[in-house]
Amino acid sequence: MSTIRWRKSSYSNGEGGNCVEVADGLPGVAPVRDSKDPEGPALVFRAPGWASFVDALKEGDF
Repeated sequence: MSTIRWRKSSYSNGEGGNCVEVADGLPGVAPVRDSKDPEGPALVFRAPGWASFVDALKEGDF
């Protein structure tokens, strides 16, 4: 996972806080990690499951 490009959540700000980073462009999966611990572990979700989770967040389901 050290060679993939991570992007920070659009809800993150420059002050730290509870932020996640997601790696795009990997077929069928969505790796997610804590932006405060970039050398730490990443969770890898199936892309459809991650997309459903993000959609639910946008709808205010959580």
